[in-house]
Amino acid sequence: MPLPAGTHLGPYEILALIGAGGMGEVYRASDTRLNRTVAIKVLPAHFSNNPEMRQRFEREAQTIAGLNHPHICTLFDVGRQDGTDFLVMEFLEGETLAQRLERGALPLEEALKAAIEIADALDKAHRQGVVHRDLKPSNVMLTKSGTKLLDFGLAKLKPVDQAPTISALPTRADATAQGTILGTLQYMAPEQLEGKDADARTDIFAFGAVLYEMTTGKKAFEGKSQASLISAIMSAEPQLISKLQPMAPPAFDYVVKRCLTKDPEDRWQTARDVMAQLKWTIEGGTQIGIPAPILAQRRKRDRLAWTLLAIAALLIVAMAIPVFRYLRGPGEPAQVRFQILVPPMPNSVQVTVSPDGRSIAYVASTSTNTTALYIRPLGAVTSQQLAGTEGALHPFWSPDSRHIAFVAGGRLKKIDITGGPPQNLCEAPSFQGGSWNSEGVIVLASNRVLYRVSAAGGQPVAITELDQSRLEAGHFWPFFLPDGRHYLYLAWSPSERGIYTGSLDSKDRSLVLAAESMPFYAEPGYLLYQRQGTLFAQPFDAKRLNVKGDPVRIADEIPNNPANGRAAFAVSQNGVLVYRAGGGTAANSRFFWFDRAGKELQAAGDPAPYGTTFDLSPDGRQVAFARRDAATGANDIWLLDWARNAPTRLTFDPANESDPVWSPDGLRIVFDSARKGNPGIYQKNASGLGEETPVLETAKSEYVDDWSDDGRYIVYHSTEANGSGLYALPLFGDRKPLTLVPPPFTKDEAHTSYDSKWLAYNSNESGTWQIYVISFPNLEQKFQISTNGGVQPRWRKDGKEIYYLALDGKLMAVDFNPAGRIQSGIPRVLFDTGLTPTGNTEQYVATSDGQRFLVLKPLTESTPTPITAVLNWNAALDKK
Repeated sequence: MPLPAGTHLGPYEILALIGAGGMGEVYRASDTRLNRTVAIKVLPAHFSNNPEMRQRFEREAQTIAGLNHPHICTLFDVGRQDGTDFLVMEFLEGETLAQRLERGALPLEEALKAAIEIADALDKAHRQGVVHRDLKPSNVMLTKSGTKLLDFGLAKLKPVDQAPTISALPTRADATAQGTILGTLQYMAPEQLEGKDADARTDIFAFGAVLYEMTTGKKAFEGKSQASLISAIMSAEPQLISKLQPMAPPAFDYVVKRCLTKDPEDRWQTARDVMAQLKWTIEGGTQIGIPAPILAQRRKRDRLAWTLLAIAALLIVAMAIPVFRYLRGPGEPAQVRFQILVPPMPNSVQVTVSPDGRSIAYVASTSTNTTALYIRPLGAVTSQQLAGTEGALHPFWSPDSRHIAFVAGGRLKKIDITGGPPQNLCEAPSFQGGSWNSEGVIVLASNRVLYRVSAAGGQPVAITELDQSRLEAGHFWPFFLPDGRHYLYLAWSPSERGIYTGSLDSKDRSLVLAAESMPFYAEPGYLLYQRQGTLFAQPFDAKRLNVKGDPVRIADEIPNNPANGRAAFAVSQNGVLVYRAGGGTAANSRFFWFDRAGKELQAAGDPAPYGTTFDLSPDGRQVAFARRDAATGANDIWLLDWARNAPTRLTFDPANESDPVWSPDGLRIVFDSARKGNPGIYQKNASGLGEETPVLETAKSEYVDDWSDDGRYIVYHSTEANGSGLYALPLFGDRKPLTLVPPPFTKDEAHTSYDSKWLAYNSNESGTWQIYVISFPNLEQKFQISTNGGVQPRWRKDGKEIYYLALDGKLMAVDFNPAGRIQSGIPRVLFDTGLTPTGNTEQYVATSDGQRFLVLKPLTESTPTPITAVLNWNAALDKK
């Protein structure tokens, strides 16, 4: 029964019923607190009586309330009184688009104006991770101040066992006769009809259907029955708009047709792209309002005239160009900006653009929880995964834009973008970027210094050394300058981070400027870098190797990985800039406990910018972990007590520190620290009392893996030019390190069994990461445990079970029988962690009894941040 006038719902007084349908009623009401007129939608009883639906509704309403946009109907409040749930919204005077369409199609210019406003509203919502899911004419309000989208985003609150959605609460019920299709089926994308998840591209399909109806007065898809309508949506193509509306420009056909493409990968990928095309259509000048057939006749008639005129024009132009340039000045290239939606990216900063500016490449997650390289020509609408690039990281291009180099499994590889398998070039442990010159030389950052290697493959040769007097921690992200002999790179020390120049022909180096990120050089002479989240461009003399003018801000909120300085931008040599904005400088992650069946038991600790190394105390009551210091950008070691949920900082040195490992008695923690340049091994009391003391310092870089349970050995790996090897430091006798598994190839994540007789580790010696076990410390036996790849082995306390992560993120268990010669069972799946495994980090640990697993999971955005591409990015700078 409708609410009578005068009824109060909280501070809102009902004035009159203005609409009703099968899913609810809408009233005009007065907000007695703020003295304004509002619209109240009272939700049906079956909704209010479902606690789960109400909870989901309230969460979603909070998100929708944040969509502050002139073309989205504002949600003011959500209320509940006497078992009645209601929404309080902006009161709009006007009519719905559905009501307007009863009088026929909108005039073309009016329709285009409304379409641009709708696209702008969709773009705003999509950027905040909200998808409408029920865009249709009855959810578009036409007012004096423009269009307004109604019921935004609430469609996804549909209960599983109920067909109607909250978003399907129309303010006006459509009249119908028996046999007609009710509701919103005409605007549903094929993937919705197939039961797949909706995303921004689903809204774009519905937008195309609405746009078609706005300009033609006819629905894009029709049928006499539900089955025939579904068939039309899935397989039929609507008639071209220009056939039904002769005044529509041909470009408009293309805009709408691409909105209505069946495959979401072939549609416009963002509402902003659609809006840009619609604006371009409006700005198309004389073509708007000229029927398409007449345009075709004009083009045919004009072709001959233009041919004759061209001959004469060539002679005139040849003489006129010098005078014209003198009088008018050089032409100004237009700057074009657009966005590209990409799959979820585990590391938001790994995007790059080809030197010729035709394609971008980026690292993204695959369906198997690993990473791979994707390539996207800027003129295409879809991206392609490059086969054979699973596990890829840190891509960079060849100078001819035909190949991409990347690191995977600890090896530097290259791949032809037109096809073919990747080619191994060299070992590249701790890889942090590379650059490729026209002479076939690659400079790569590995083991914290720079090396050179042939683009055909070979043995890397070191070309830089860390400056021990400055306690340099590393050289990263080289980038060749135009002469192909000099290069830029990022150097870090505890007191300074800056961009330097180096040379293939000498050890000379010079500081260019202070910066926090990788450098790029772009013609006609700019140095691009990031500082405090802002991308700058500064004039740079590539011959004198110095900056010349003031920096100019290009973009804000550019993510930067504080652990290595990689930032989310790249630039071509012909004016194409790509970047990802937003997301801060480092993604947060959080600890979660799981049982053997994969059931999440509880979250542990608060979300924070944890590093990629941690260890559980022997009694299981604390975890030691690396965490980034916001002030220095480096990691420090912290402890977290589960009972108190109180993190405590253990180390305070400004240098980067990681890989904490507990002593068997739980009284001390060893870790690696770059406080003297190359990482060495240090220890400190777990109580926090006393100083940090060195355990092992050499000219190499050492990283802690484990402390044997008998307390006699610290196991670590050391990186070298041809890979990394495993070593054991005896804590008795002469303390001379023992070589366990030397290079070549990359060995990491070594852990001893609880009886200290066996050592499990991961290695890429077979061409992919696998798990191996060797007898320890006598090295008499070796056995491969994994069958299809694996990383990060862990032991059960009785030594009879080994755990590891498969390369698709599944946690595996394998029986181990140490009696006599090594024997192991067939690996079996415990559960899918959802992680993207790597061979040089800790992403989980097991309790000693193997019944619980502590997993560090990244907290990612529900909707990936798009890549922004800017053509002629330096047009405005070149005028100065």
